[in-house]
Amino acid sequence: MTTQTKPIDAFSLPTPNGQKVHIMLEELGVPWTYHRIDIGKGEQFTPEFLAISPNNKIPAIVDPEGPGGAPISIFESGAILKYLGLKFGQFYPSDPREQVKVDEWLFWQVGGFGPMLGQNNHFNVYAPEKIPYAQKRYTDETHRLFRVLNTQLAGKDFITGTYSIADIASIGWAQSWERYGITKAEYPNALAWIERLNARPAVAKGLEIGKDATQKSLADDKEAQKVLFNQR
Repeated sequence: MTTQTKPIDAFSLPTPNGQKVHIMLEELGVPWTYHRIDIGKGEQFTPEFLAISPNNKIPAIVDPEGPGGAPISIFESGAILKYLGLKFGQFYPSDPREQVKVDEWLFWQVGGFGPMLGQNNHFNVYAPEKIPYAQKRYTDETHRLFRVLNTQLAGKDFITGTYSIADIASIGWAQSWERYGITKAEYPNALAWIERLNARPAVAKGLEIGKDATQKSLADDKEAQKVLFNQR
């Protein structure tokens, strides 16, 4: 099993996308350092951050012990999870057929579950103008995606049967289920899965890392709150 002697640097925030990386690093038990990107001060646009995250979004990591022993930077949360899973041989299967299953649900999250729930938040919470068509569209899509997740979890403890980066990618986004009108009666498998994952110490810790500082910083900064939304 690969070992890590130098801490991995994670440039992040306690958003659903950032939490994926926090949880993964905690699950792996490797040394890592959390670096808060102060979006209120525009740190996501600094040359230093853009050098590792050209899309000016969190999260990004720098692994000082990358392939061949040389440092490597990775941006995009899904890419980070897959990199870490492959490097450490954990939470990402070695069997090609099982890898396909995990990849399907990882990409389901990064291409649908996250973005659609984000649009739901935007049009129902942040949009200065309430647009009924958009509100209905993204509310309906949120419920459809939870229904897909609920169906997939029938008879399973985890999304692909074994705990993996597919679960880690989705759990942060699923935390706000009540806000979206999701009910236990309608989606019992999905809600049981949320409770199951939240009971894992690494998940619980990963969800909390950085929250106090970020909440304090954003309490009276409405503009920064809007920017934070775009980092989700």
